[in-house]
Amino acid sequence: MAADVYFMDLTATSRENLPQKLERLITAAGINTVLSENDLTAVKVHFGERGNTGYIRPTFIRKIIRTLKKAGTSPFLTDANTLYVGARSDAVSHIRTAVENGFAYSSMDGAPVVIADGLLGKSEVRVQVDLKRCNAVFIGAEIINANALVSVAHFKGHELSGFGGTLKNLGMGCASRRGKLDQHSNVSPKIKRKTCIGCGQCAAFCPGQAIYLQEKKAYIRKEDCIGCAECIVRCPTESINIKWNQTVPVFLEKMMEYTAGVLQNKAGKAFFINFITNVSPKCDCLPYSEVPICNDIGVVASLDPVAIDQASADLVNRQQAPAGTALTCNLRPGEDKFRGLYPDVDWEHQLAYAQDLHLGTREYNLITLDTLAYKNEGR
Repeated sequence: MAADVYFMDLTATSRENLPQKLERLITAAGINTVLSENDLTAVKVHFGERGNTGYIRPTFIRKIIRTLKKAGTSPFLTDANTLYVGARSDAVSHIRTAVENGFAYSSMDGAPVVIADGLLGKSEVRVQVDLKRCNAVFIGAEIINANALVSVAHFKGHELSGFGGTLKNLGMGCASRRGKLDQHSNVSPKIKRKTCIGCGQCAAFCPGQAIYLQEKKAYIRKEDCIGCAECIVRCPTESINIKWNQTVPVFLEKMMEYTAGVLQNKAGKAFFINFITNVSPKCDCLPYSEVPICNDIGVVASLDPVAIDQASADLVNRQQAPAGTALTCNLRPGEDKFRGLYPDVDWEHQLAYAQDLHLGTREYNLITLDTLAYKNEGR
């Protein structure tokens, strides 16, 4: 059975500005059906890296917060710390970056920023899933502890998954540091001996006691490594790195299994929004933004996390790519923009696997505000 995906374009009038139109969109799409009074409601967003300008405008997030408050809930903004060393790898720098990018308590109508996996990325819940790639997944504790979840994703290209939307915002974005490493790599991190200074920081903070020093260099006992990635963040010379050895299909399947873990205790309590604006070719984790691969399209909302990403990808692929983007092929309407960016990434695999996991359906009815529904072609 097809799922309903509601769409709004970016046309505004003196009677209805875009934030007001956004509230009408998410109300029509059923956001109130997943909310109960006094729900602690996690609003999962990407706060953007320092220097990045592609993330969702705080004005829109504030309107979503106000809509949640109207329903009697207690919303908070959240994301999990990054695996890589950067401006969001611990809660202090993460919150500071969020505030600098406009997501402050005062500007968000009193909704606080709560980092889902704690100060150092270790506050996690182990969720048993018993699926093909993962027996258990590791999710930021405050995502699991929340009563309701609203995912607000910036839809864009992505180097590993082809695109990033709702499913990636959940599966990768809600994972703790250990969970992120689990998805990206199936072995322990590697140490670059040439730049290792033997300071011992990695060994001191390794919870598995898997790191030792020998002749003023650090070494990892692979059999003792628990994959928490604490050493990556602790290294002052960035000499410890992820082994990016996971094949793309396995990576995508793991990400979908993590999405299943995120949603396991949120049946009937999750809602999904994609902003198809500033559709950059790469992730918002970069400290810069490139030329978008299409013009701004609009916003979609749904109760189905698979259908919303399928609809978003279809909407992007129907566009003509403007000049000056990273795309060198598949520029015309109907051509696959994400394959044009990343020809070796089968982005549809994540959608097909998510559907196999019964996370949702790829079949959708695209319902434009003030118009009749359009039913997409069968797949």
